[in-house]
Amino acid sequence: MSDARTILTKLRQGDRLSEAELVWFATGLASGEVTDAQAGAFAMAVCQSGLGEEGRTFLTRAMCATGDVLDWQLDGPVLDKHSTGGVGDCVSLLLAPALAACGAFVPMISGRGLGHTGGTLDKLEAIPGYNTDVSPDDLQDIVADVGCAIVGATADIAPADKRLYAVRDVTGTVASVDLITASILSKKLAAGLEAMVLDVKVGSGAFMGAEAEAIALAQALVATGQGAGCMTSALVTDMNQPLARSAGNALEIIEVMEALTGTTPDSALTQLTVALGGEVLALGGLAADAADGEGRIRTAITSGDAAAVFGEMVAELGGPADFVERWPDRLPAAPVMMDIHPGQPGYVTAIDTRALGEAVVHLGGGRMREDDRIDPAVGLSEIARLGMQVDNEAPLVRIHAADEDQGRAVASRLRRAFTLSDKPIDTPPLIHERIA
Repeated sequence: MSDARTILTKLRQGDRLSEAELVWFATGLASGEVTDAQAGAFAMAVCQSGLGEEGRTFLTRAMCATGDVLDWQLDGPVLDKHSTGGVGDCVSLLLAPALAACGAFVPMISGRGLGHTGGTLDKLEAIPGYNTDVSPDDLQDIVADVGCAIVGATADIAPADKRLYAVRDVTGTVASVDLITASILSKKLAAGLEAMVLDVKVGSGAFMGAEAEAIALAQALVATGQGAGCMTSALVTDMNQPLARSAGNALEIIEVMEALTGTTPDSALTQLTVALGGEVLALGGLAADAADGEGRIRTAITSGDAAAVFGEMVAELGGPADFVERWPDRLPAAPVMMDIHPGQPGYVTAIDTRALGEAVVHLGGGRMREDDRIDPAVGLSEIARLGMQVDNEAPLVRIHAADEDQGRAVASRLRRAFTLSDKPIDTPPLIHERIA
C-alpha cells in the first residue's frame, strides 16, 4: 500500500517510482487525499530528480485515468494536434476543419491564454454566440455530425492535472519536461485519440527559448505519447516572430478566415497547418505518408471544404449560421487604430515576440489575472516579418485599441520590440526539426 510520505522519500533519494505508486499519487491528487504541501514537494522533487521515461509515461496515464476518457465509435480515425503556445498561433482553427474535411474526427480540447500567449478558446469566443463549454455527450455528437469541435475541458477531464498544475504555478515548478509532458498528454489522451501531432515552439516568443530545450521536450512528448498507446510525432517550429501577421482574438479569426477563403493561400500560417496536418493524417492512416497528407490538407483548404466544415462547427456551437459568408460583419472591431513606424528605415533583423504578446495582454486582449475580462477586438495587425523592409510607408505594426490612451501606452514597447539593420538577413526556417 502506497502513501505520500513513502513516495516523496523515494523521489528525494532519487529512486524510481513504480506504476502503482504513481497511480496512487495521481488518484490522491484528484481525490484530495494528497495535500497541497505534498503536491508541491512532489513537483519540486520531479523538477530536481526527474521521473525517467517510464515514470513519465506512468504518471501521464495515471493522471488521464483520474477522469473521463472519451470512447469513440466512428468510421474514421480520431486525431488532434497540440501547440506549446506562441504569439499569433491560430493553427488549430485552420487545422481542425481541414482534418475533418479529409475524413478525420477531431475532438480538440483547448485552453485559454497563458501569459503572453493567446488562447484558442478566447479567439473562438470573439465569434458572437460561440460556446466553448459543452458536455462530453454533446462533444461526441458534434464531432460525429460535423467532424470536429474545438471546446474547453470539463472538470472531469484529468482532474489530477488540474490540481497539480495549480500547485506548480505557485511553487516555481512549471518548467519540468516530465511535468509539462504529463500535463499536456493526460488531457489529450483523455479525448480518446488514436494519433496526434505536437507543435513545439522555439524562439523569442516561446516558453522554450533554446532549441536544445525544445527538442528535449518534443522527444519526451513523442516518447510518452507512443508509450501511452497514441501514435505521436512532433515538429519543432519557429517562434522568433509571430506565426500570423496578427495577434489578438478577433484579428486572428480574421486571418484564419482569409486563409480558409483563399485570400492568403501561402502564408506561414497555412504552410505550418499543411505540415502539421500532413504528419497526423499519415499517423492516422488517412495518407500514405506526410507528403501525401500535406497535399490532402492543402486541397481541403483551397477547395473551400475546410471553410464549410468550420462554418458548420461554428453554427453547431452557437455561432452565426452564415459566419463563413459574412464573417467581416460578425466580428468586433476596435474603435482606434494607429500605425507604429520606425524612427528610420531599415530591415527587421530581430523581433522580441514575447513583448508583442505582452502588448496584446496590456491592450486588454489577454489576462493579467485569471478573472480579467478580455476585449476580443483589440490587438496587433500588419506585424512586420523578419527580413522585411520598414519605413514611413510600411509600419512595424498596427495597434487596434479601445482608446487612444491605451494605444499610446504600448506604442513605445512595441517600437523597442523590433531590431533594424540597413541590410536584409536570412530568415529562420519555419520548421526546425521533426521528431518521430
